[in-house]
Amino acid sequence: MLIARAPVRISFAGGGTDLPAYAHQYGGAVISTTIDKYVYVHMNVQPAPDLQIGSSDYRTFFRHSGKEVLFWKGELGLPKAVLHHFGIHKGISMFLASEVPPGTGLGSSSTVSVACIKAVSTACGQSLSRKEIADLSSYIEMQKLGMTIGYQDQFAAAHGGFNRFEFTPDGNTAKPLYLDPDFLQKFQSQLLLFFTGQSRVSTSILSRQSENTKKKGGKSLDALHTVKGMVDEMESCLNAGDLDKFGELLHLGWESKKKFASGISNPRIDHLYSTARNMGAKGGKLTGAGGGGFFMLFCEEGTQDAITDAMEADGLRRIKFNFENGGARVLLNAGLRLNLEDA
Repeated sequence: MLIARAPVRISFAGGGTDLPAYAHQYGGAVISTTIDKYVYVHMNVQPAPDLQIGSSDYRTFFRHSGKEVLFWKGELGLPKAVLHHFGIHKGISMFLASEVPPGTGLGSSSTVSVACIKAVSTACGQSLSRKEIADLSSYIEMQKLGMTIGYQDQFAAAHGGFNRFEFTPDGNTAKPLYLDPDFLQKFQSQLLLFFTGQSRVSTSILSRQSENTKKKGGKSLDALHTVKGMVDEMESCLNAGDLDKFGELLHLGWESKKKFASGISNPRIDHLYSTARNMGAKGGKLTGAGGGGFFMLFCEEGTQDAITDAMEADGLRRIKFNFENGGARVLLNAGLRLNLEDA
C-alpha cells in the first residue's frame, strides 16, 4: 500500500494573473498559502490484470481491462491522465478522497492531480522535485486534458506553505515567504473561512476571464494589472506583520477581482460581504474563480465570533483550519513498487 496527500490552498493577492492568457503575455504573480485540508490518494497492487479507480467525492468507480491502453476520457479524467502519462494501465487499484468538496475554490482539482503524481511517481521509483510535480500537473491539466485553468493551484499543492509564485513564458518559479511564527498565529486567528454551500464549474468563469484578457484597454485587463500590482505590497506587509494593510489590500483585491468576468460574485455574496464589513471584517473574497465555494474574511481582532454567528445565521458554515507547509508528500509506502515493463 502507498498513501500520498497534497494540501489545498487559499490565495491572497494576484489570483487570476496565473492564467496563461495573462501570464504568457504580461507575467503573473500570486501570493498564497496551503492549509491543513488535503486530498488523499491510496494505491494498492491489484492481483487481477485490471486497473481500478474509485472516488468518494464524486461517488464513482472506474474499472479498466489491462488488455487495452488506458485513455482519460469521461469521469475521473485526472487520475486516468496521470496513470497514462506514467504508462500504467493495469495491476493497481487507486482510491481518492478529499477533505473539501470539489468545485469550491480551494484548488482541489489540481490538488488531486498533484497528489496522484506524487503517489504514482513514487510507486514507479521516480524522485520528482516539487517544481517537476507542479510543472507535470500543469501539463496534464492544461495540455493533455485541455482545461482552462491557471498555474497557481498546482504549484501551491506541490510546494506547501506561504509562497510568492511567478508565472512567465520562460517558466514558473516559487519563492518561499518565511514569516514570524507569532505573527502567523495571530494572522490565522483573524482569518475566517466559510462554505457557501454552493459548488461551481470554475472553467466557465475562467474561460470568460481569458477571453476578456485579450481585449486591450478593457476593465478586465485593467483589473488584472491592478491585482498583479498588489503582490509586491502584499509581500511587504506580510513580511512586516502589518495586518491592517493586509486587510486593506484584500478588500481592494476583491473589488478588482469582480471586474475579471461576469459571475464572479452575486447578490447573496455581495450582501454577506457588506454585512461582514459592517461588523468588523477588513477584507475578504471568494476563493478560487468565484461564483460560489468558500468565502474568506479577514476580521478585526475580537469580532470573529460575532461575524461567524452572522454568517452561519445566513446559511454559511465555518470551516476551521491551520496553515501548513508540508506540500505534496507520501505518508506511507509499504513496499509498493510498480514495474513499468509489466504495467
